[in-house]
Amino acid sequence: MAKTIAVIDYGMGNLRSVSKAVERVAGAHGKVLVTDDPELIQRAERVVFPGQGAARDCMAAISQHRLNQAVLEASRHKPFLGICMGLQVLMEFSEENGGTGLLGLLEGEVRRFPVGMEYAGQRLKIPQMGWNQVHQTRAHPLWNGISQDTRFYFVHSFYVVPKQSELVAGTTGYGIDFTSVIARDNLFATQFHPEKSAAAGLRLLENFIRWDP
Repeated sequence: MAKTIAVIDYGMGNLRSVSKAVERVAGAHGKVLVTDDPELIQRAERVVFPGQGAARDCMAAISQHRLNQAVLEASRHKPFLGICMGLQVLMEFSEENGGTGLLGLLEGEVRRFPVGMEYAGQRLKIPQMGWNQVHQTRAHPLWNGISQDTRFYFVHSFYVVPKQSELVAGTTGYGIDFTSVIARDNLFATQFHPEKSAAAGLRLLENFIRWDP
């Protein structure tokens, strides 16, 4: 029987490309449901939490859709994949918008890239937009079949700083070395967009579908 994979719709995620990518790798083994219904999210076997945009708008949209508790429950109890803002909002606080409180599932904050960063004598643009390497800092089932330092697609001006170093599962260099992947128990979250990351991104999504934490 096909398992339900809920893609959370709170009005700000890259929903079409995420849902299509998950459908592609799930095939007949998973039914993808794009929803903002907390009960359907609760009943789903797996949950994907995509996101883009500003932190304050994101948190307001989550509250308006009454999804705070559904997101927190899913991230604690079932295979959960956060993407981009879906990673950042799991922290406690973001510097964005003059300071924004987040969901607080994980201890840590979200910081903006420093102004004036350079690489090889050239000033780096903010946001980071494009392909960059992800260095796997520890083994994880979602890395299966993905080579060390594989490139994934990023679009962001802010990055997470978790208080617990053991949460870090991947890092990336962009002027500074920052945490680009966190993992804990049933939770895996990326700053990059697997749905926009060609074969490597699809492999990560396929690994998520098969993951049994």
